[in-house]
Amino acid sequence: MFDANFFLTALVVVLALVFDFINGFHDTANAIATSISTRALKPRVAIVLASTMNLVGALAFTGVAKTIGGKIANPFALDNGLYIVTAALVAAIVWNLITWYYGIPSSSSHALIGSLVGGVLAAAGFSAVNFKGFVSILEALIFSPILAFVTGYLVMSLIKIVFYRAHPVKINRRFRTLQVFTAAWQAFSHGTNDAQKSMGIITFALIAGGFQQEMEIQYWVKICAALAMALGTSFGGWKIIKTVGSRIIKIEPANGFAADFTSASVILMATLLKLPVSTTHVISSSIMGVGAAKRFHAVKWGTAQKIVTAWLITLPITIVLAAMVYMLMDLLLPI
Repeated sequence: MFDANFFLTALVVVLALVFDFINGFHDTANAIATSISTRALKPRVAIVLASTMNLVGALAFTGVAKTIGGKIANPFALDNGLYIVTAALVAAIVWNLITWYYGIPSSSSHALIGSLVGGVLAAAGFSAVNFKGFVSILEALIFSPILAFVTGYLVMSLIKIVFYRAHPVKINRRFRTLQVFTAAWQAFSHGTNDAQKSMGIITFALIAGGFQQEMEIQYWVKICAALAMALGTSFGGWKIIKTVGSRIIKIEPANGFAADFTSASVILMATLLKLPVSTTHVISSSIMGVGAAKRFHAVKWGTAQKIVTAWLITLPITIVLAAMVYMLMDLLLPI
């Protein structure tokens, strides 16, 4: 006989995969916006490439999943872990859909992490949050965009020096070709980091529901999360592609290559360190850094300011939203 605990765990798994799917089309722009803007890839080809490489990347690592599943709170010690994860996923999905609808490149990572913290706070108070682990994640979320901006600036500056006398048409042709490879690498790095967040949430739920006794990512969890993100990526996020690909700077093949190379490198480095980062933050920051190196006034700082504002408000909003969802569940259900 299946009990309520089983059905609630199954619901959490479904919600986590829905979040992963939404994350896929919400963050498609991260991997392909620059290559589409420079016409290095046709939109449909770019989306197929991004979907495939997201899938491969999602299956390659598990370190970030374990960080999400165990560093914010201890799933073995929470009485209402399944309700906490349910509230967190509902809040994160709602925020992702709102920002997708308005074309705001906010962070799915911030949304999920903020929502998980909000659910834990509402259910068990401040003492249940592992603030040391949360601060280490927060540091990675804050410093990775700064690193991406600086690295993007340096990479673009180096390209300007090396190809100072080169013919623009020839250079654009070469960098447009190189963008195919950097777009693939970008999508791969996105899969290595973002898909693992849902894997971590599902593992958190399996432990809280009593279906798993250790912080290990089961193979079926990896497969389901990877497929959900790849499928979501195949749908595309055209509003966000427009914002990232044209409203920060005018993307050309050379600076598109520099931005993709920079952001993919920063994301993959974070994955190797088992740290979750926001691909949206990293890629937007690398584009800003590349634009500033080319010409400071080439960056559309008004759009950049709106993006940064979205970054700043996502964590507090999702913390409050998840806490409200949990309290509503507490009123309506016998938690």
